[in-house]
Amino acid sequence: MQGFQQFIRERQYLHNVSPRTVGWYKNSFKWLPCEAPSQEQLNETVVRMREKGLKATGCNSTIRAINAYLRWSGSSLKIRPLKEPRLVFPTFTDAQVKHLVAWKPKGKYQERLHLLTLFLLDTGCRISEALNLRIREIDFDNLLVTLDGKGAKQRVVPFSFELRKALARHCKESGGAPDQLLFANRSQTELSRDNMRRDVKLLCKRLGFDAPVRTLHAFRHTFAVNYLRRGGSVFHLQKVLGHSTLEMTRRYANLVTADLQAVHERVSLLAR
Repeated sequence: MQGFQQFIRERQYLHNVSPRTVGWYKNSFKWLPCEAPSQEQLNETVVRMREKGLKATGCNSTIRAINAYLRWSGSSLKIRPLKEPRLVFPTFTDAQVKHLVAWKPKGKYQERLHLLTLFLLDTGCRISEALNLRIREIDFDNLLVTLDGKGAKQRVVPFSFELRKALARHCKESGGAPDQLLFANRSQTELSRDNMRRDVKLLCKRLGFDAPVRTLHAFRHTFAVNYLRRGGSVFHLQKVLGHSTLEMTRRYANLVTADLQAVHERVSLLAR
């Protein structure tokens, strides 16, 4: 499997992809029968993925990795992506957001969890960006935070005065050094996203509601929708979310039916 290994080595050392991306490539290539598959074998790969129960979105994730490898190898073959259903992204309701923000935590563990929910709601960042964040990347004076996004691309995003108060209080109580992770466990190592997903779901249940599907990413969807609702520019939102294309931002920022109804009342030729 020299071809796969060389491709991954170049992506890792020449393109500086993250360990998670490397893992994505490795898992994707396991579906291929060989390093130089025929078109028939590529088609059969998709059939096997569907037979194993993978949804269109999961198949397309693997297909993107395989097509990247095929282009790198000089092959003229490729797999056509599957048509994906355009679903409305899950978000927290306004009432649920108010419950999360107003929650009064007790003890260090709950305070850390509360700060994480506030941070995700206020910045729209990915959970991986939050859990990798170190205190030195927070500019308290100018209300800016530097995030390490996908593809080792850094971006600077603003945060609110309210979040600054919560961040300052947390840093003071934890005695965090600049190189320390903002969200860390007792051994000062990175928290598990699976544990955080579990804890947020339990918190939502404690507050009287069920967490939306894709719970941690729902914070990002919620941020995007409310950003546009309150008059934010889609171009600025693209920068805040760290998307490489505007199309990705449009998909994240699906407006809910109530918003569309409100707009229609204003633009309808029949409305007086």
